[in-house]
Amino acid sequence: MVAGLTACTAAEGADNTQSAESSTPALTPGAASASPAVTPTPTPTATKRLRKSFIPDYQLPPIVGGLAPVITKIETQHPVVFLTIDDGNIKTPESIKLMAGYDYPASLFLTRDTIADNPAFFNAFKAQGSLIENHTVTHNINMVRQWGYQQQVNDMVGMQEYAFQHYGRRPTLFRPPGGAYSNVMRKAVADAGMKAIVTWEAKANAGKMDYQVGNSLRPGDIVLMHFRAEFAADLAAFRAAQLAAGLEVVLLEDFLGVA
Repeated sequence: MVAGLTACTAAEGADNTQSAESSTPALTPGAASASPAVTPTPTPTATKRLRKSFIPDYQLPPIVGGLAPVITKIETQHPVVFLTIDDGNIKTPESIKLMAGYDYPASLFLTRDTIADNPAFFNAFKAQGSLIENHTVTHNINMVRQWGYQQQVNDMVGMQEYAFQHYGRRPTLFRPPGGAYSNVMRKAVADAGMKAIVTWEAKANAGKMDYQVGNSLRPGDIVLMHFRAEFAADLAAFRAAQLAAGLEVVLLEDFLGVA
């Protein structure tokens, strides 16, 4: 079985997604702060705010039969949305400034080969409350088809150890390059010490939002972004959608209890 989405390419089209394994489970409601609208190249004007406290109403599915669960969306009654940012190719002070100004925590699915030129760059995001997660060593988008179990797990473990060396924490979540996964990959993820594969149902791409379901953000959506040249425009599109939907940006790992 191979399933997946289209991601981490220079020009991304519509996604075809495998339904995620998720369960329904409650947070203290939190409304997004009313902040000024953002232009494609914004200077953040939002001030630091206290994040809403919450009691998660979702329980991460367990590893069953040696296979890590796949999470595409969080089933929740709370007005929350989860921002995830991939790869690490483009590293600009502007991206640090924007994330700090909006006080957005994010799950950073980083690839060793794209961050090895400057791994310390991402410490600024870590200091803001974001966490580094596993997006492999090599970013082989065909790994699910080209590689067997051992080569997959080796690539994952390599990023596990690299993240621990540079950021002091081994990732608990995995995002497949390109989004495709299989049961072999699910076993490799579990054996590499991670808790789940995380995909997405919405993404900020080319300065606009793309949705696999509906035409707006919904509570529990996992949003995909990338460290690209259009980071500011993508973040502006996400912010506009987040505020329009009245959702609070919270850290996925906190909600899942795997921080």
